[in-house]
Amino acid sequence: DYLVEAASNPDILKDNFSKVTPMGDKLTAGSAPLYTFQRADLAVLDEEVFHLDLDLQVLRELMVHLAEHEPRRHEILHALDRAMDALDLDDVSGSAAAVREVLAPVLARPAHASAHTISGVGHAHIDSAWLWPIRETKRKTSRTFSNVTALADEYDDFIFACSQAQQYEWVRDNYPHVWARIQESVKKGQWAPVGGMWVEADGNLPGGEAIARQLVHGKRFFIEHFGVETKGVWLPDSFGYTAAYPQLAKLAGNDWFLTQKISWNQTNKFPHHTFWWEGIDGTRIFTHFPPVDTYNARFSGEEMDRAVRNYNEKGGGTRSLAPFGWGDGGGGPTREIMERARRLADLEGSPKVVVEHPDEFFAKAREEYPDAPVWVGELYLELHRATYTSQARTKQGNRRSEHKLREAELWATTAALHAPGYSYPYEKLDRLWKTVLLHQFHDILPGSSIAWVHREAEAEYARVAEELEALTAEAVAALGAGGTRVFNTSPFDRAEVVRTTEGALAYVEVPASGSAPLADAEPTRSVKAEGRVLDNGLVRVEVAEDGTLSSVYDLRAQREVLGDKGNLLRLHTDLPNYWDAWDIDKHYNNRYTDLLEPTSVELVSEDPLLGAIRVTRSFGKGSTITQTITLRADSPRIDFETDIDWHEAEKILKAAFPVDVRAAHSSAEIQFGHIQRPTHTNTSWEAARFEVSGHRWVHVGEPGYGVAVLNDSTYGHDVSRTVREDGGTTTTVRLSLVRAPRIPDPEADQGRHRFTYSLLPGASIQDTVAEGYSLNLPLRVADASGAAEPVVSVDGEGVTVEAVKLADDGSGDVVVRLYESGGGRAQGVLRTGFPLAGAQVTDLLERPLEDETAEVADGGVAVSLRPFQVLTLRLRRG
Repeated sequence: DYLVEAASNPDILKDNFSKVTPMGDKLTAGSAPLYTFQRADLAVLDEEVFHLDLDLQVLRELMVHLAEHEPRRHEILHALDRAMDALDLDDVSGSAAAVREVLAPVLARPAHASAHTISGVGHAHIDSAWLWPIRETKRKTSRTFSNVTALADEYDDFIFACSQAQQYEWVRDNYPHVWARIQESVKKGQWAPVGGMWVEADGNLPGGEAIARQLVHGKRFFIEHFGVETKGVWLPDSFGYTAAYPQLAKLAGNDWFLTQKISWNQTNKFPHHTFWWEGIDGTRIFTHFPPVDTYNARFSGEEMDRAVRNYNEKGGGTRSLAPFGWGDGGGGPTREIMERARRLADLEGSPKVVVEHPDEFFAKAREEYPDAPVWVGELYLELHRATYTSQARTKQGNRRSEHKLREAELWATTAALHAPGYSYPYEKLDRLWKTVLLHQFHDILPGSSIAWVHREAEAEYARVAEELEALTAEAVAALGAGGTRVFNTSPFDRAEVVRTTEGALAYVEVPASGSAPLADAEPTRSVKAEGRVLDNGLVRVEVAEDGTLSSVYDLRAQREVLGDKGNLLRLHTDLPNYWDAWDIDKHYNNRYTDLLEPTSVELVSEDPLLGAIRVTRSFGKGSTITQTITLRADSPRIDFETDIDWHEAEKILKAAFPVDVRAAHSSAEIQFGHIQRPTHTNTSWEAARFEVSGHRWVHVGEPGYGVAVLNDSTYGHDVSRTVREDGGTTTTVRLSLVRAPRIPDPEADQGRHRFTYSLLPGASIQDTVAEGYSLNLPLRVADASGAAEPVVSVDGEGVTVEAVKLADDGSGDVVVRLYESGGGRAQGVLRTGFPLAGAQVTDLLERPLEDETAEVADGGVAVSLRPFQVLTLRLRRG
């Protein structure tokens, strides 16, 4: 039987990203036929000719990459010459065996003892979505996996490495016969589940808890279905890698990390291929970049030569890894590639190729080179910098979903402990987490897919938000009626202004991870609003006629915060040389327009609890932006509630805050901590970081004073330093708000965007961390009695609660994830709002760590953390 599987999908690759086309949008599909299936050919393979062709290819490609003076080059040339003489073009099939005999001696010459070793592993990198929708990826995986299992039957020495548990699940659910063959291939040791993540996620944008769940769900899937615990993180194609990865990877039980994407750097060549990567907390993980510079190797002569030439650890190490096979639906490894590998296993003039499991390669590489060099900090990709900003609605959907999941888990745990009859929604939370994790794939969350993919992502995020709101409301309601309460999901105590369900303003004080009655508390400092000035006794904000901030004066420090116009909106021409949705090229800074002609500037709130000035602008091709500049009682934070109707093309809009501080570096929040980056451009490494990523905040400061810029949706930003005429230094933080790329989605980011960013004067890092949580986790007002006290609370600055949930095994244990958030040592006591019988330190998968202990004393758990250390505690209820 022959099966023909076909689908009508967009085809936009034919123009190689050089042409704007609407074909990536599902709505462009009409009823007229686009494709006609006309013929299919079946052929009989002549094995002798097949092998002769490979003999000739391997030898010729080896020869052309050998130096002219090498005797081996001339030996191969003469052999090929004799082979051509022996070949009868009128009877290729009949003469093939004789020709192969001519070539046999040169193919039999063994490699030099010192030859580099390349560990080949079968691979098929399949994007979970990109220039095709998710529905097609499900078919791509089944076709590729079917090919791979057939190849494994033919070649006993074949090994295939495959990541992304999500793709396995699709095959299990839709193609059970292929799934059964995969299981059998895993048992035989020919199929190697790798990566231990739900998908190959973007390397910068997912939150810390999201990366933890990527590792948890991926690892658990492979353990449950194959009995295999993966040992490494496999991310060959993501667009840079956060410095939080070494710690998180190790906490999930991983020993190694692999990528090759940094070989795409445009400015600086990364100096290592085998090295120790050190993260922000000091954790190191053994890391390898395949010097073959591809994850789709064919074992061509050019690839083998490149791998050897590139390899930077010569003398210390002798081996590298090469993932081989056709990706993205091309079918994976082939007979041709396996035959090339066999010929190159021990061939003079070539590196030695051995097909083996990635774990074997990493074990050998680490054994021979334990003192490999160390790289400290992020693995920054000097390319694809626009992926921090493109498709803003997708990014906002991810950010909102991550925080709503945190909220749902906290209040569901609270209800499970304090509300009789309430059942913790394990299955729903598991499903919703997996939906969010899928959409963190490295072409969805970065904004580099076709319209079809991003419209589906936006719809999925809306469904996730609706379900999570319902789960949270159900949990809160289960705590019982008894008046109106305010619920705080943040890990910090809060005293701030909130809107009630009726829309009125109220000042409330709410404990961290807890709730409090909606009472009429009085702030210490109220707001005075007059004309274009807002003043709350902490800061005074003056808005100029052009709508920018002319002054932000810190009344506590008695100093001006700004070094120039604040909240300056600058519209840049954004025409990258090649990768439209992916790239911001440095020349974007050469052409811009400052938006300095507002249509209106008006005072819209004079309430003692909240003063607000609204600035409206029209610009470009019919775009508008309305910003409500808000100052609240008892808070130095200035919010810019932004509503954009965006109709630009090939533009990027940035908001600039030039502040009067001489900052040697900026600090940007990343997963479970922050990273410092120089504000100078002394070297090409710093100069290449002209656009970088961060999560909820960026902080700049000088000794004794700091300023932060916070956001609830965006990731891309830049920080620069200039010297003013008065000799002072201005450090400017600019947020990238919205772009307008046209390829692969010509309608990317068009339409309405609503988000908030903030300026926080006089802020320490800890102040900034707390406000970042507050901005992204609004207080919730609901009619409920609430719990008597928070499920967990922490005594001790710097110990921050990131997640509170029930253990996944259904035991009823409470799992709390903590981290040190300031970059220093932290000590504290974790206290519980329930009887505590015992505590264990666990890995991310909630398994006890034998060498770590947790002591319970006086109703709490003593906690001592290193800078940026992540700690997971499993609490047994009494």
